[in-house]
Amino acid sequence: MQTQLAEQFKDLPQADLAQSILRKCVHCGFCTATCPTYQLFGDELDGPRGRIYQIKQVLEGQPATRETQLHLDRCLTCRNCESTCPSGVDYGHLLDVGRAVVDQQVQRPVSERLTRAALKWGLNSALFAPAMRVGQALRQWLPQAVQAKVPERRDPGKVPNTAHARKVLMLAGCVQPAMAPNINSATQRVLDAVGVQTVIAPQAGCCGAVKFHLNDAEGGKAQMRANIDAWWPHIESGVEAIVMNASGCGVMVKDYGHVLAGDPVYAEKAQRVSDLTRDLSELLPNWVAVLKDRLDPARAQAVGRLAYHPPCTLQHGQGLRDEVLVGMKTLGFDVALANSESHLCCGSAGTYSVLHTETATTLRDRKLGHLQALAPQVVVSANIGCITHLQSGTATPVRHWVEVLDQVLT
Repeated sequence: MQTQLAEQFKDLPQADLAQSILRKCVHCGFCTATCPTYQLFGDELDGPRGRIYQIKQVLEGQPATRETQLHLDRCLTCRNCESTCPSGVDYGHLLDVGRAVVDQQVQRPVSERLTRAALKWGLNSALFAPAMRVGQALRQWLPQAVQAKVPERRDPGKVPNTAHARKVLMLAGCVQPAMAPNINSATQRVLDAVGVQTVIAPQAGCCGAVKFHLNDAEGGKAQMRANIDAWWPHIESGVEAIVMNASGCGVMVKDYGHVLAGDPVYAEKAQRVSDLTRDLSELLPNWVAVLKDRLDPARAQAVGRLAYHPPCTLQHGQGLRDEVLVGMKTLGFDVALANSESHLCCGSAGTYSVLHTETATTLRDRKLGHLQALAPQVVVSANIGCITHLQSGTATPVRHWVEVLDQVLT
């Protein structure tokens, strides 16, 4: 697509990147077929091709409007379009640039600004965990809409303290320890079972995704730099990998090298961190042989049928789709993908389910309909956001796949 940036954007830090991405797009429209919001709204401006054209118009000098902002906001950033695109258009990075430019031109209503500020502050606050505990204690008396965001409290169990020669770093996350602590402890137990010690750097916090995707790029970058500082001594001492058990965090940390490429102090370290980062599912194929000797096949079968939902941040953002499915099947679990639309977003999408509740709920119920068609005893996924969002719409337990694996280890 021929593109000529307006003078005021030629000095934009990512001007060359935006222009190169725009020029890759041939406007073929293949992306619209796999875009959840285009399927829901049937509006070209709510599909990737339309959003790309809107960003192009703004960068070429046409004024952004509130309508432009709304169409970009309604994107889930699921990146399904990237998996579909035959031209390799880097839509996710273009959207980051476009949203930032539009938000500079269009002031949001006060209610939106307050909600976004509350999300940026609240999800990263030290008060989040105690507030979640209070919410869980009072859960049965909370309004249904609030209950949906407050999962029932579960005992995380014991954390192994065995020292191993092999070590990996793990990001605990900002909301996961409070909302679903068993995911982290189960990860540590499974790693311990294969002879790997988990190291958590206490100074590492939020991966930066919440602030970065709510157009607080500098706030997000500050969190990224803090994590790099917290991890660097361990990297220098030889950890094998930085393990992510929340695919939303994983896709962000794998992008540190890109986001901080222009930082003279952190660029090289950021790329090293990205290169070391692995989703938990990437390591699963290497563990199957050892884990087979550590699990009880009868207990694995007793779990019943598992319906697997691969998060968008895993299958589209990181290009990882079948690792969990194949690994769990090899270990003796009865697990399957939905027969329809397994590639589509469940509607969670980070803070999207809070900012666009109606759309998120529609997508959730559509996703659950396909998953429930498998008659599963448990739905499994790989991201805390998807797990919480899906659980809010069904009585069927929704778990991280590593929790299910952990419960059958002997």
